[in-house]
Amino acid sequence: MNNTGKFVISLDFELLWGMRDEKTIAEYGENILGVWKVIPRMLDLFEKYEVSATFATVGFLLASDKEGLMKFFPKRKPQYKNPNLSPYNGHFHLVKDSEAEDKYHYASDLINLIRKYPNHEIATHTFSHYYCNAEGQTIEDFRSDIKSAISIGNHVGICYKSLIFPRNMFNEEYLKVCEEHRILAYRGNEIAWCYRAEKGVSKLKYKSKQAFRLLDSYINLTGHHCYSLEDITKSKPYNIPSSRFLRPYAPGLRALESFRKKRILDSMTFAAKNNLLYHLWWHPHNFGSKQDENFNFLEDILVHYKKLNEQYGFESITMGGFAEKIQINHE
Repeated sequence: MNNTGKFVISLDFELLWGMRDEKTIAEYGENILGVWKVIPRMLDLFEKYEVSATFATVGFLLASDKEGLMKFFPKRKPQYKNPNLSPYNGHFHLVKDSEAEDKYHYASDLINLIRKYPNHEIATHTFSHYYCNAEGQTIEDFRSDIKSAISIGNHVGICYKSLIFPRNMFNEEYLKVCEEHRILAYRGNEIAWCYRAEKGVSKLKYKSKQAFRLLDSYINLTGHHCYSLEDITKSKPYNIPSSRFLRPYAPGLRALESFRKKRILDSMTFAAKNNLLYHLWWHPHNFGSKQDENFNFLEDILVHYKKLNEQYGFESITMGGFAEKIQINHE
């Protein structure tokens, strides 16, 4: 593997399965339906700047109809203490019979479109948008969910190399399940107190962490969060941690957009100059509204990537592609 900096982009591709326990269709439906325009536009932009991306996809999205989806349901379902967290409960009656009539819960057409671009990776975001740190669920429930994700992936010809934990609920104990299923890499959280995944956090502490993360998006409070190859190869599956969540455009904060952009570009430059990895992530539905503003911001990031690529050899790579190169180097 060449010793230049690496630029990783990962996308948590989930449609309504990632938001259904927090927002209704009435509240957030515009963003979800917007994904059907966002993905093609994003693919065109990535191709223009020769950028690869990892699309971590909820397994439910691979089905094109309800009957086909239910064939892959795990026998063991998560027994969350909060029943609203389970997609198998009340929400499932909202799911219509086919993708043609339900663009909130199926995305096989979008996934087929992504697969036409071989430089991108389809990863898993678990089968059911599984919450690894929620009360009530167990490692055996998680194992059952991952088996279903693997099965529906295999059914459509996808072999997963990497995984992204929904809501960034990293659970170290569950990594052995990933290894059992030959998943080489996952996205860990930034190494700072405000990004740490914790169980049973009080509302006050959760709100304070949210506020600090928001401030950190505009001002460098916690560092660049760039990583060396040595950091990443310490254990398997390989942890390819997040550097920055690409927050969507917020009209109320538009006066601060230059600070948000500088925060990202400065860290990318730091990674390129020091041969480190920089990992940017977001959800396609974050771009579902205010699309022009979000895409203009993203294009500025990709323009900067091309400059760093030409000047320092900064290389765009998927999570799975990076993990495979690490594995080959260590065999």
